[in-house]
Amino acid sequence: MLQSFYIRNSFFIVAAIAATLYFISYFVPVLYQLANIILLLLLLAVALDTLLLYSKKGITAQRKVANRLSMGDDNKIELVVKNNYGFKTGMTIIDEIPVQFQVRDWNVKLQLQAGEEKSHAYLLKPLSRGEYVFNNINLFANGVLGLVQRRYVFKEQQVTKVYPSYMQMRKYQLLGVSNKLQEAGVRRMRRLGHSMEFEQIKEYVPGDDYRTINWKATGRKGDLMVNNFTDERSQQVYCVINKGRVMKMPFEGLTLLDYAINASLVLSSTALARQDRAGLITFAETLDAFVLADKKTTQMNLVLETLYKQETRFLEADFEKLYATIRHRITNRSLLVLFTNFESVESLQREMPALKKMAHYHLLVVVFFENTELRKVIDNKADNMEDIYIKTIAEKFSFEKKLMVKELQQNGILSILTTPQNLTINTLNKYIDLKTRGAI
Repeated sequence: MLQSFYIRNSFFIVAAIAATLYFISYFVPVLYQLANIILLLLLLAVALDTLLLYSKKGITAQRKVANRLSMGDDNKIELVVKNNYGFKTGMTIIDEIPVQFQVRDWNVKLQLQAGEEKSHAYLLKPLSRGEYVFNNINLFANGVLGLVQRRYVFKEQQVTKVYPSYMQMRKYQLLGVSNKLQEAGVRRMRRLGHSMEFEQIKEYVPGDDYRTINWKATGRKGDLMVNNFTDERSQQVYCVINKGRVMKMPFEGLTLLDYAINASLVLSSTALARQDRAGLITFAETLDAFVLADKKTTQMNLVLETLYKQETRFLEADFEKLYATIRHRITNRSLLVLFTNFESVESLQREMPALKKMAHYHLLVVVFFENTELRKVIDNKADNMEDIYIKTIAEKFSFEKKLMVKELQQNGILSILTTPQNLTINTLNKYIDLKTRGAI
């Protein structure tokens, strides 16, 4: 009881009034009795407040949180509190949220009527993957007279894993089902030519394309027969993620690796929804993870669990080892979406031989990042010589990014230069464009 008993400020205010009256009573003796009465009433009120607060366990509370949270998104956490006292009470709730958020002053105040149950929801936005531990819920309930508080500690410890942004993945899935992908920035592509695979031979009906007539089947049957085609499916799509030190650069709280992981999750989900086979490769100085392309029902969970454990390394990535692995383990022509970053033309040229060899056997799309901080420097007005020098250097680095796109294009390699924030949209648009043109 002593550990959970607290005196509120209102008690000290009344006690201060009584002390003041005692002091004044030295000069005005008639106030002495008034001070005694106030002090006695205060002590009786505290006793009554304490008795009512400790007569039973009057408050219950629990936390509702999902078993996994989505990185980079607002995740809803809900606290459910019930007042079992026979009187209205105010309370202060302090939830011990995970240390990764570094929030030390989180609290909320509620007022509950007798027997009322109320829920309070708040949002958390994790910026790194891993295990997050929610600890106790501390609740301070006020007495009916507001003089004392009782502290409740609810053992609501829970370990929650933070995964790559599956909320973003679900958003694109729902938009795809409702045909509203254009609202998110995904362009509608017009199909050009034929990217079809044979399905069956059927009898001609008015409206069929005469170019699909099968003359051999027509001669045998005696009636016009046409070939029936369906969209080409079961093509392999691999997300290849560089985990080297170039991917550790942070933008708005997330590293480039985190952006690449979120985009890979959405791209894999979209590929599976279109009946393609999705796979995953992560690498740095050595190959780290290899998920063989497949379209089985458990493939998305396998990709998600693999991406959950990825962390950046501090060494340079070895593209030659990557090429050797791809050449040995991926036998069919596939779409390789390589998430990496180059800060200079020289760094791209060092890796160009390996990239050209990968592009020889597969359709390679190199995704690298535009430095948004450089754009801010370029857009700022230069007021002195130092600003002019800094702005010139920033423009040089920005121009080199465009040169890299040309360099890749000249070597027959597709590329996407994008800001981290637009990575998912631009990658999806490129995938849909390649599917529409039958380039895979």
